[in-house]
Amino acid sequence: MSTPILEMQHITKEFPGVKALNDVSFRVAAGEIHCLVGENGAGKSTLMKVLSGVYPHGSYSGDILFNGQAQKFSGIRDSEKAGIAIIYQELALVPEMTVFENIFLGNEIHNGFTVDWNETIKRATEMLTKVHLDVNPEMKIKDLGVGKQQLIEIAKALSKHVQLLILDEPTAALNETDSENLLDLLRGLKDHGVTCILISHKLKEVISIADSVTVLRDGKTICTLDAHQGEVSEAVLIKHMVGREIDNIYPPRQRMASEEILLEVRNWSAYDPNLGRNVLKEISFNVKKGEIIGFAGLMGSGRTELAKSIFGNPGGYHIQGEMYLRGVQQNFSHPQQAISAGVAYVTEDRKGNGLILIQDVKQNITLANLRAISERGVVDSNAEVKVANEYKTSLNIKTPTVEQTVGNLSGGNQQKVSVAKWLFVKPDLLILDEPTRGIDVGAKYEIYTIMTRLVEQGLSIIMISSELPEILGMSDRVYIVSSGKITGELPAGEATQEKIMHLATN
Repeated sequence: MSTPILEMQHITKEFPGVKALNDVSFRVAAGEIHCLVGENGAGKSTLMKVLSGVYPHGSYSGDILFNGQAQKFSGIRDSEKAGIAIIYQELALVPEMTVFENIFLGNEIHNGFTVDWNETIKRATEMLTKVHLDVNPEMKIKDLGVGKQQLIEIAKALSKHVQLLILDEPTAALNETDSENLLDLLRGLKDHGVTCILISHKLKEVISIADSVTVLRDGKTICTLDAHQGEVSEAVLIKHMVGREIDNIYPPRQRMASEEILLEVRNWSAYDPNLGRNVLKEISFNVKKGEIIGFAGLMGSGRTELAKSIFGNPGGYHIQGEMYLRGVQQNFSHPQQAISAGVAYVTEDRKGNGLILIQDVKQNITLANLRAISERGVVDSNAEVKVANEYKTSLNIKTPTVEQTVGNLSGGNQQKVSVAKWLFVKPDLLILDEPTRGIDVGAKYEIYTIMTRLVEQGLSIIMISSELPEILGMSDRVYIVSSGKITGELPAGEATQEKIMHLATN
C-alpha cells in the first residue's frame, strides 16, 4: 500500500451492554477509493463516527493518525478543519433553503459582519460544476430529486476543501442511473486527489469502484483486500462478511400452485391533489394465496403510491376503480380499515414512517395491534414482553433485550422489528416496500427466509423492489409499473432483467 492518509489504530468503542468496535485497525492510502463493508451492526458507521468526531476523543480508546499527525477530534468541526467530511445516508440538507444556502450552511462567506450572498452564489456555482450538476443554485432543495441532493451534499463537502470524503450508503436511495453517475463522480474526484471511503451494501458497486476493501464483522477487522491484486469478488466478500459461504442468497421454496385469488384490483386510478396529476392510471392486477408478487419499475413509477392507495390511502389520493379482498369489494378510507381486513404495509422508510426510534423493541412490535394485549384499555406489560420475545426468536432479531431502544439496532434488525410489527396484526396480505433497502447480504438472506416461510404458511406478499435480482429471485409473478401504469406481467420463469427494464422504460 502507498503512503497512508489515514490510520486508525486499535479503536475500541463501547455502548451500554455492547462493544461496537473491538480493537479495530484501519488504514487508507492517499488518493484511493477504499470501501468498507460488513453486515449491519458490524461497526462500519460507528468507526466513521469515531473518525469524524461524532464520537469525540475520550469516548473511545485507540489512536487516529491523519496525514501522519495524531488527531483528537472533539466534534465534526474539528475533523472538517483537518480536511475530513462525512456524508450520511440520511442527507443533512434543509429542504426549504436554496442550493447555495445549503452548500455553505455553517461555512458562510462573509464580507465584514454580513454574509456576501453574491460571492456565495458564485462559489456555489463553481462547486456545482465540480460535481457535474447543472441546476440553478437559487432552487430550493425540496424541488430536487434524491440523486441531485446527493451531489449537492458532495458539493458542500468540497466547499470545505476536503481531502478525505466519507460516504455512508450514498446510493441506497438512488436508481441505477443516478448511482452510476455518483460512482463516476467519485472516480473523477480520485483523479483530482480526493481520497474516498465508501460504505456500501451493494457488492457489485464495491467491486466496480474499490481500490481496496476492508471487511468488518462483529466489531472487528477481518481483512483488507487489494482489488488490483484480484482479491475482491462477491463470493469472497460475502464469506468474510458473514463468516460462511452463502451459495444461493434466495432460499429455495415449494411454489404452491394455488388458484385462489386473495386480492383483485380493477381499473385502479389515483389522482394526487398536491401534484395536480394522476399518479396511477387504470391499474389491474391480482394476488393469489401463498404467492409473492413482485412490483418492478423505476423510482417515481407509482409503485409506492399503489401500495399506499391499497392500504387505506394515507396519501389522500382521489381514487377510482374497484378492489376485491377474498371476493368482497372493499373501499378502505383509512389504514385501520385495511389492517382490520387483514392487509399490512411495511413502509420503505422504516426510520421515518415505520418505527418509533426512541421507543423500545417491544413497544414497536405491538404498536399496530395494542388491543390484542390490552384489558379495558390498559396494556398488559407481561403480554407485551411475551409477544415481543416470540417475534425476537422467530425472526432472529439480534438485540440483548426487547427493552432495547429500536434506534440503537442495526438496519437489518430494525427491518425485522418493522416486519414483526405487521405480522402481529395477523395479516393475510403483507405489502413489503423495498424490504431490504440499506441492509447487508446476511440480513437480506434472513428477510428472504422469513418471506419464504410466511408464503409457505399461506400468507400472500406484494414485494416492491428496485433491485432486479431480488425481484427475479423471490417473485412468483412480476408486474412492471411505468409512469403510473402496468406495462407488463411476467411469470417467474419468463422474467429477465432485460425484459423488465424494457417494460419499465416504456
